Amino acid sequence: MRSATGRKVGVLGPIPRDVVVTPAGERFEKYGCVIYTAAALSSLLDAGDTIVPVSHVRQRDEAPLKQILGSFPNIDTSGITSAADQGDVVELHYVDQNRRVERQASFMAPILPDDVGKVLDADIIVCVPITDYQVGQPTLRHIKEHSDATVVLDAHGPTMTLARGGERYPRAWADLDVWLPYIDILKMNHEEAGSAWLGKSVQVAADPPKPSDEELRDLAQYCLDRGVAAVCVTLDERGCVAFYRDRSGRVAEEFVDRIEVKHVVDTTGAGDSFAGGLAYGYLAYRDYVVDCQYGNAMGAQRCTGTELNVYLPREETERQIREAYGPRT
Repeated sequence: MRSATGRKVGVLGPIPRDVVVTPAGERFEKYGCVIYTAAALSSLLDAGDTIVPVSHVRQRDEAPLKQILGSFPNIDTSGITSAADQGDVVELHYVDQNRRVERQASFMAPILPDDVGKVLDADIIVCVPITDYQVGQPTLRHIKEHSDATVVLDAHGPTMTLARGGERYPRAWADLDVWLPYIDILKMNHEEAGSAWLGKSVQVAADPPKPSDEELRDLAQYCLDRGVAAVCVTLDERGCVAFYRDRSGRVAEEFVDRIEVKHVVDTTGAGDSFAGGLAYGYLAYRDYVVDCQYGNAMGAQRCTGTELNVYLPREETERQIREAYGPRT
């Protein structure tokens, strides 16, 4: 791959103050979501590239966040604002490495079309909302109508909602069809895929099973038929699967094994990090399988510690990918 400086990436979503309780009972606080995506991208992109996070935060958090992200040479923090003095505070109680109980104690003001002017000239825009109102369909539509950027959406946002007391619950993505025309790459986990596909059933179960591989294929084809270029589904220990159309126009399906982590420290932000790797892979290679390899690498690196210094330099990440997957044929 030849380096192409001057690339620009927008990252839309919250930067919550996370209160994390691990399965072992350890408790700590840190910032999350967009901060992971931006830091992962920073480790992969060149110094001449630019990452612009767009987020609304509490006034008390604006200066600390800009100090943290401003330490990365290719992150522009001007899109982080606190005029409304609204930002997310989220409590995450982990049952095990992959399951957690969530409660939102405070919420950010949504990112509206008027907020995205700084990133309309971006090459790619990564949306990593964690709740349904944060980056809405009207904002994606505005981006598509006023920008040539490739849009990556993490389905965590539209498949999660808040109860009045702040409890966070999965929701059926019943208006999926309204969103699909404005998404280029749709990233979701296994449960979110269930909210998108099983939620369309006449019978909506309170705790639906995870979709089968056949149901994932049906969901992917449904999305591809409505304008999405690729659907990437993370599958925990199984890695992830990418669906896209090959040169003949048929739906291709490729599983990408996970990258092993010898000692998992903290899985918070693994999905946000995966989204950053996915976006970089697309910018650099335009190959959806390679995109998922970078996504897996960044998600794996995120799990190795609690700080932002877990992300390796690009050369080491590329070595990690070659060791895990070999050369791409």
